Amino acid sequence: MPTDALTPATTSPGTFATLVIIALLAHYFIERWLLNRHLAHVAAHRDAVPAPFDASIPLADHQRAADYTLAKGQLGKIEAAVGLIVTALILFGGLSRLWTLTAPLADMPVLREVALLALFSAITGLIGIPFSYYSTFHIEEKFGFNKTTRATFWADLVKGTLLSAALMLPLAALVFWLMRSAGSLWWLYAWLVFIGFQLLMLAIYPTFIAPIFNKFSPLDAGDTRSAIEALLKRADFTSNGLFVMDGSKRSAHGNAYFTGFGRAKRIVFFDTLLERLSTSEIVAVLAHELGHFKRKHIVKRIVFIALASLAFMAALAWVLPQPWLYSSFGFPTDTGAASPGVALLLFSLALPPLLFWVAPLASAYSRKHEFEADSYAAEVASRDDLIAALTKLYKDNANTLTPDPIYSAYHHSHPPAMIRIAHLQQG
Repeated sequence: MPTDALTPATTSPGTFATLVIIALLAHYFIERWLLNRHLAHVAAHRDAVPAPFDASIPLADHQRAADYTLAKGQLGKIEAAVGLIVTALILFGGLSRLWTLTAPLADMPVLREVALLALFSAITGLIGIPFSYYSTFHIEEKFGFNKTTRATFWADLVKGTLLSAALMLPLAALVFWLMRSAGSLWWLYAWLVFIGFQLLMLAIYPTFIAPIFNKFSPLDAGDTRSAIEALLKRADFTSNGLFVMDGSKRSAHGNAYFTGFGRAKRIVFFDTLLERLSTSEIVAVLAHELGHFKRKHIVKRIVFIALASLAFMAALAWVLPQPWLYSSFGFPTDTGAASPGVALLLFSLALPPLLFWVAPLASAYSRKHEFEADSYAAEVASRDDLIAALTKLYKDNANTLTPDPIYSAYHHSHPPAMIRIAHLQQG
């Protein structure tokens, strides 16, 4: 069947461009409405600690959490507005101008496409730096969370940029080459490369990538380690070690997490977390993280990413020869034939605004996993200790106890504090 026969009548250049503009604006204004609701709700409940926490969280800490949320929200408004403008400028003319700048590389098409990706990434990365800097050295500093020096901030930025370039640009070059050289099933081969890359990153992240940014030390012998090892034995879980990360080098926030894949799994505790929680509370937090493994959440997320990326590649293969994709954004209609990498970039930029409505579904699915992990933790550890640990973390990390319900349903991957604690109490 001819390609044109597959092209919907509604996908003329003007129609598709209009659809993307409408989606961009709808996404922005819906997000702005949600954020305004959230900030108003937090401000309205600033002067009273919710009943489940009134005996454990002082009013001053509750007000600090509200002010922290409001400060981040105001910055978020500016960042969202800038993001809308930047995305529109890049899509509607900016990317085509960057493509023109790479014309001296026309005899090396894959290299030219990689150069376009590098230019795009550099511009968007530079635009994000002021927001990250202000968040770190003004908001986080004001509320007592920032421990990062300016030297560390810039060093992390340089290391992160170089690492991303070293990993992503060769991967992009391989995908661009496959798009050009692997025939009609290039999208399947590119997908296999992407999945292989993701699994490789899961395997090497703990031992090769994470130590570039943080120091990891084995958890010292003692009561805490013994209690954790007893939990792991009860749960029949093996890992490649228990480690403490120097999170306090950058932030006063605390956390714990699993990293790695297969035999490379590690259990990592922020040093700040170990300082704040009792041994039994640490065990309860770890039990929650174990719940994600025991309830197959990690595998389910990997499968979801695999299926979503496969759908993306298949859709990209369909859209690749469609002239409206290119003419909508200032490129010649035959761009896809000679420069398929441009199609990947354009499609990657145009698709998220069209799919923003998926966010609340993903959030709901994630919250379901959190409830399941909490239930598992209550089975193998102490329900009361988990509640106590979560309460301390809410207080110490200045997490608001009173998010707007609609905003939270749309955005939050974890259940709101009151709902989560009530779920644990009902058991």
